[in-house]
Amino acid sequence: MPRPRKCKRVCSLPKNNLFGPINGIDADKEIIVMTVDEYETIRLIDLEGMNQEECAARMNAARTTIQRIYYDARKKLAESLVYGKRIQIEGGDYKLCSDEESSFKCERCCKNK
Repeated sequence: MPRPRKCKRVCSLPKNNLFGPINGIDADKEIIVMTVDEYETIRLIDLEGMNQEECAARMNAARTTIQRIYYDARKKLAESLVYGKRIQIEGGDYKLCSDEESSFKCERCCKNK
């Protein structure tokens, strides 16, 4: 029996969930699905400038898990850029931050900016 999947903590859902070329004929042929936790990892490491340990602490996951998620997300971004495929952000094992839950204290959270 496999281990149950642990939900990663995510600040908020992306404002847009579909990205890609606007002028490609084959753009609708294949859509790459990026999970919400992959999106959050890219946001925290590449945009916010966190290292993998800081990202892991923020998302309530192991550093090795974050490393794998980050690698998968970067591969999907590269495939989208090189082959002109669209990316749709949906699904994944995550739990949104909530102002009511004291365990999710996000000082640098999107909601607090």
